[in-house]
Amino acid sequence: MYLFSAMNPSEQFVEHGISQQNLKRTSCVNVLTLAYQSLGVVYGDLSTSPLYVYKTSFSGKLSLKEDDEEIFGVLSFIFWTFTIIALFKYVFIMMSADDNGEGGTFALYSLLCRHARLSILPNQQPTDENLSAYSTENSADTWQSSLLKLFFEKHPRFQKGLLIFVLLGTCMTIGDGVITPAISVFSAVSGVQVKINQLHDNYVVIVSCIILVGLFSIQHHGTHRVAFMFAPVVAAWLLCISGIGIYNIFRWNRQVYRALSPLYMLRLLKTTGIEGWLSLGGVVLSITGVETMYADMGHFSALSIKIAFTCLVYPCLILAYMGEAAFLSKHHYDIQRSFYKAIPEAVFWPVFIVATFAAVVGSQAVISATFSIISQCCALNCFPHVKIVHTSRKIYGQIYIPEINWILMCLCLAVTIGLRDTNMMGHAYGLAITTVMFVTTCLMTLVIIIVWKQGVIKALTCLLLFGSIELLYISASVCKVHEGGWIPILLSFFIMAIMYTWNYGEMKKHQFDVENKVSMNKMLALGPCLGMVRVPGIGLIFSNLVSGIPAIFGHFVTNLPAFHQVLVFVCAKSVQVPYVSENERLVVSRIGPKEYHMFRCIVRYGYKDMQQENYNFENKLVSAIILFIEIEESVREQTQELTIDDGNINVEDLDASQHTLMNRSCCEKKFLPFSCDGQNLHQESYKVESLQILKAKESGVTYIVGHSYAEAKKSSSILKKFGIDFVYAFLSKNCRDPDIMLEVAHTSLLEVGMVYHV
Repeated sequence: MYLFSAMNPSEQFVEHGISQQNLKRTSCVNVLTLAYQSLGVVYGDLSTSPLYVYKTSFSGKLSLKEDDEEIFGVLSFIFWTFTIIALFKYVFIMMSADDNGEGGTFALYSLLCRHARLSILPNQQPTDENLSAYSTENSADTWQSSLLKLFFEKHPRFQKGLLIFVLLGTCMTIGDGVITPAISVFSAVSGVQVKINQLHDNYVVIVSCIILVGLFSIQHHGTHRVAFMFAPVVAAWLLCISGIGIYNIFRWNRQVYRALSPLYMLRLLKTTGIEGWLSLGGVVLSITGVETMYADMGHFSALSIKIAFTCLVYPCLILAYMGEAAFLSKHHYDIQRSFYKAIPEAVFWPVFIVATFAAVVGSQAVISATFSIISQCCALNCFPHVKIVHTSRKIYGQIYIPEINWILMCLCLAVTIGLRDTNMMGHAYGLAITTVMFVTTCLMTLVIIIVWKQGVIKALTCLLLFGSIELLYISASVCKVHEGGWIPILLSFFIMAIMYTWNYGEMKKHQFDVENKVSMNKMLALGPCLGMVRVPGIGLIFSNLVSGIPAIFGHFVTNLPAFHQVLVFVCAKSVQVPYVSENERLVVSRIGPKEYHMFRCIVRYGYKDMQQENYNFENKLVSAIILFIEIEESVREQTQELTIDDGNINVEDLDASQHTLMNRSCCEKKFLPFSCDGQNLHQESYKVESLQILKAKESGVTYIVGHSYAEAKKSSSILKKFGIDFVYAFLSKNCRDPDIMLEVAHTSLLEVGMVYHV
């Protein structure tokens, strides 16, 4: 089995975003440019929180009194929550826990899977650990990390439990993508009622819906273009609210800085009791967007995001919250319109326009994060395959998913029209984001022990510090379930049911393929012709197996009188890394004796790679097989120890063979044209078998794709029958088929169906 690249040298360097490059070579100008662009994609959600934080915090029975204890207490909670969670946890700590430059819940889970072997992906092989992106820490395991790994190995149920826990956070993030556009846009548009009191709420809802439709309609242009359009808006917005904050501090209450003392938090809880505790469900909205900031890290770089946050976003938002608190300390009865009431009369309409645009931008971060999460779920067999469009040729990872985009739009419109109240939207919002943050904290605790090899004390410190704060906010948000908090719960459990059902069905499908493999002895007994007429051409048989002969081929042998001269069993699989470089994507091996002309090609993808072979896959595959034949012959001559074991070629000196392969692949790529003109071929390189493969390619390439249909056994429970026979069957019928992903012409496609029972 050999790993190699069949690419031109210029094709080897596919840009995976600036986060994949060495920052030492990244100029200061590029970093600052990315920091500027990140404002429009990463920080839009976080920067629009002042529109509704104070309003939602005082939406219950909590009221303002003359001594300002309540407003100062809420401001103190906002400041310390923003500082501890947003600044310390996410910017200083979480940004260091990246998976080859990628962030988010799945990035943390991927790190744990590689270091503790928790992966649920089928077809994982030891050779996958040789991927450059698969790098693990070289330091030896500590007794704590060894004990934790052993615990997960002995208890597979906890591995599944960890997956469900990760899916919970993922589904809450997707639910966040539904609520954020609705609350941001509706909050901004409703500000016009400050100046036009007689304006009916129905008109606010209509305008909000029009803006939301426009927002989702421009998503196909891609993150790169959206970032350049939106970044000036967010920058102007942050400067506006910070300037207004400074104005309000000096005009209304210069003593507001005293609220930065944590003593005011204790006073708030002591004097107001349960009402002060419930108000925390609104306070937590001040850090909405920090999780999407972490999830969108792969679109830019950790350094650029840190610069933008510490130098602009953090100080501007703190000044905005302080200024609004200063205004409220003198205007207790304006709490439900405090943000717009605090704007000076002379600049109200310009700020209102900027606020509306900023609210639109604020939705972009979660929409981009939702696209990224769905893409990762598809790669990890946790979501049906959907159409994924890469919107940038320069920066890899910026994607657009049409189906998800329009579903999100419909759900956002439903929330906006159905609730018509920012307080109820805020309660739903708070529960979603706090749950995601707590999931991230728990995963980070495991990363500290298993990946970073740190002690339990440091991990527990992280868990207790951040987890206790997040649990406090979760407890306050749970009490608001009946006031809108049921929305993210309902959405999350619905999406999780889809994910779990799809994952279960795919696992059972793979199990069926493994248990029904065709015996190698049976294949060898048929002889080189496999009991059929071998006609010119290449047959690409797609299966889920990385070893053995799939059952679908036995179906062909039994029912078809003829088959192609060259057979290639292709397995496209995902590995637990974000990206697989082009020179490591293909793994080629031979099946059976040489005269059978049967090969296996494993195509490896990372969970953020585009699984669409629209870049001349046939030519690259043929080139890879020819290179394999040449290197196989070279190794045979050098070692004379080539053997056949279960159909795969093994070399005694594997390291030497791989070294020979990589060296030769670098110097022999020029011998990989796809013309069969003998004048362009070096006779000493292309031997008889290579010429046969090239001629077979000229005769045509046929794609053979198997369609497996699952049916629940008659003895299965009603729930299982419903999940398999209806839900999984519906998802399988409506997801994207492999032939569509590969862009195969119908004239070159052969489909065969099989039914299996689970």
